[in-house]
This record gives sequence, C-alpha cells and structure tokens, in this order.
Amino acid sequence: MMRMRNNPLAGFATKAGKTMAACLLALALAGCMVGPDFVKPPVDYGAGYKATGWELADPSMASRPKGSWWDIYQDALLDDLMRRVDVDNLNIAQAEAKYRQAIALLASATAPLMPTVTASGNANRSGGSATSAAGVVSSTAMTTYGATGQASWTIDIWGAVRRNMESQQANMDALAASIGGARLTAQSTLALTYIQLRIVDERARVFGSAVASYERSLTLTQNKFDAGVVGRADVAVARTQLESTRAQLIDTQQQRALLENAIAVLLGVPPSQLSIAPAPFALKTPVVPVVLPARLLQQRPDIANAERLAAAANAQIGVATAAWFPSLTLNATGGYRSNDYLNWFGFPSQFWALGPLLAQTIFDGGARQALIDQNRALFDVSAATYRLTVLQALQQVENALVQLRVFEQEEKVQWEAVLAAREAAQLTKNQYDQGIVDYLSVAVLENTALNNENSYVTLLGNRLAASVQLIVALGGGWTEPDIRKLDRSGKYVPDPGDPLTTE
Repeated sequence: MMRMRNNPLAGFATKAGKTMAACLLALALAGCMVGPDFVKPPVDYGAGYKATGWELADPSMASRPKGSWWDIYQDALLDDLMRRVDVDNLNIAQAEAKYRQAIALLASATAPLMPTVTASGNANRSGGSATSAAGVVSSTAMTTYGATGQASWTIDIWGAVRRNMESQQANMDALAASIGGARLTAQSTLALTYIQLRIVDERARVFGSAVASYERSLTLTQNKFDAGVVGRADVAVARTQLESTRAQLIDTQQQRALLENAIAVLLGVPPSQLSIAPAPFALKTPVVPVVLPARLLQQRPDIANAERLAAAANAQIGVATAAWFPSLTLNATGGYRSNDYLNWFGFPSQFWALGPLLAQTIFDGGARQALIDQNRALFDVSAATYRLTVLQALQQVENALVQLRVFEQEEKVQWEAVLAAREAAQLTKNQYDQGIVDYLSVAVLENTALNNENSYVTLLGNRLAASVQLIVALGGGWTEPDIRKLDRSGKYVPDPGDPLTTE
C-alpha cells in the first residue's frame, strides 16, 4: 500500500484540511442574508362579483389542477383533440423547454455555495547560456515537473448567493406557471375553435335545409309561371333567393376549412393531415354554479407567474445589497514541484499554501447604490404588474358572467323569434299557394326566418364561447369540491383534512 507521504496532496490534506473545514463550517453557520424577505403584494378582491347572482366566498382557495374541464361539453371528439394538444402543441413545448432552462439556471446559481477545486500538471524544459569571467560561454538546460491542486471557496456570509438562488427558484416557479398558462391557452383556443367549427356545421345545416326548401319553391313557381298563373317576377325572386342562399352555404365551406386548419396547427400537424368530419351539433352548454369563490383566481397561471416574478425581483434587492459588504474567500494550494522526474512526488518536492482573502470595494462612484435602487424599482414594477393582473382577472370573470347571463336570456328570446318567423313565413306561403300574395312577400318572410335562425345559431356559439372564457378567467374552471365547501350564504365550510391554505 502506498504511504501517505507518497500521496500527491498528502501534506496539504494532513496539515491544512481539518483547519480549513472547521473554519468554513463556522463561517457558513454564522452567515446571514441581507435584503428584504418577500411579502406578497396585497390585493383587494372586492366584496363580491357585481354580476347579479354571484357571490364572493370568504376563504382563500389554493391553486389546484382542475383536470379535464372540457368534459362539461360532453363531446368525445373534443376530448380526443384535447389529449393530443397537451402532447403535441408547440407553444406548450416551448414553455416546457424554458422551464428546463430555468432548472439549469437554478443549478448554476447553487454552485457558488460549494468550493471550486482544480488540478493541473506540467513538465517544462528550459535552458539558457552564460559567459564566465574568462570569456567561456556555457549553456544549461533543465526540466521542471509540477503537479498542483487548488481549492477556492467564497463564503456566502451576506447571503448574495442564497438570494440569487431564491430569485432563480422564483423564476423557475414562474416558468412552471407559464407552462400551465401555455397549456390553458392552447386548450381554450382549441375549445373555442372547435366550437366555432361546430357552429359553422350547424349554420351549414340551416343553409342547406333552406336551399333544399328554396329549390322546391323555385320549381313550384316555375311550374306556376309555365301555367300562366304567376308572372316572371315571381320566378326571378325565387331564383334570387335560392342562389343567394347557396352562396352563403358555399361561404361556410371556406370558414370551416380555415377553422380546421387552425386546429391542425394547434395539434402541431400540417393542415393536410387533419380532417374533421361534419357532425350534428351536440355540444352541451354547461351550467355554471350559482356561487363561485373569487379565490379560484389563484389557480390562474398568469397570476401565479406575476407573483413569482415579483418574488424574484425582491430577491435581487438582497443580491445587490450584499455588494456593500466585504467578501471572504478561502484559498488553498498544494502539490509537488521537482527537477527530477524520479523524485517528482517525493516529500522534499512538496509545497502547500492556505489562507483567507478579504476583499471590499471602497469606492465605486455610486454603482452599488444605483443597482439597489434599480432592483427596488424593478420590484415595484413587478408588484404593480401582479396587482394589475389580479384586477384584470376579476374584470374577465365579471365580463364572462355578464355575457353568460345576457346570452342565455337573449338565446331564449331569439328562439321565440325563430318560431314566430317560421310561422309567419308558413302562413304567407299558404297565401301564395292560394294566389292571394306574390312570391316576393313569401321570400321576404322566409329570409327573415332564415336570418333569425342564423342569429340563434350565432348566439348559441357566443354562449358556449363565453363559458370557455369564464373557465379561462378562473384559471381552469371549477370542480365539485370547490362548490360543496360553501354553505348557502357563500361562506366557506372548513374541512380538517382539506389541504387548502389561507393567505
């Protein structure tokens, strides 16, 4: 077995290792962190939702995953597309890549807490010449062999490294929230596009049914003209009505193609590789609970992102503040140096050095204070952004609630208008068949009925879109536990086993 004295760094380890370790441990334990600790900027959530029938729950609702929120529409194809977008959407892939980058940055920020150790070896051949007093010129040459190990550790006495780690951790959490934001954006965009696709299908059904009816009317009118019962103007009106409706039907085809192509891009595939067959309209309009806790907003990715960015900016104030204090670095060097290869690692060739380095910036022209002021201003910006994000979230919820309520009422009234227009058109057509009125009167009322039905389909799509917007505004909808934990007055019913936290 090799003896300790033949180990290249044996002298350094035995003479200095224990002393350095004890010194570093004492300094680490005595370390502190300068700069302010982060406190979440206060936000007033208000006393309740302004929209009639919506109340604010008292408790704080912690952020929780909401699962497959699109299940409320009860569409199997939409469910399949949602699973695909979660895997293949490129915006989600970008967000995940940025998150992995943040993990690496956090690991890089952690590294300065540990010492840096390097090792090197060299062999140098050098020579020269000299002239003696007698004028004799002689030359000399020698080979020097060396092996050196170095260790350096800057002690994080004032917490600059730990504050930077805190900042990077907050940035990483913010990017994690961004992944959720990218996922929710992709999902909601897919849902809205899919709803519009099915609305276009329903509009095509309405126009197609009208075209079939108008074709029969044109045939009947042409026969009456051939029999001399009606004039050519009735035939022209019937033909105009038919062709204009056909043009509207053709226009739905290009609308559908564009929506289908948009869904393909969301799924990360070329448009040519995606085809969605037309289907009868079967999307279910969700029933929104009467009481929605305002604290559901805390599950919104953009709010979580803004709050974490404020925390990251706050930690950077501590990093800048630490620059006012001296830094302490422990340096240790050990190794062997010899002119004889055979005795390269011999005891006589050994050397080592150990000592601290204390450094302090005396004058920098105000650069350190300027950096602190800069980071304080950045924190104020982040805090204001966080508050604004929460207020905008509340606005979006209010808007979606108002739209849902109004669209529901408007949809009921519009359906009554559809039924009335159909009846009026049928009565006028009966009069036309009896020769009481001309076909222009029929066409006017049939077009009115068609427009009313088309408006009803549009309102149906608007109502479904508003429900998606409410889900997005709440950060991913709601689950039954969110609602069941509230009593009839909207107060929170605590559960001893509930993981929810209170601010």
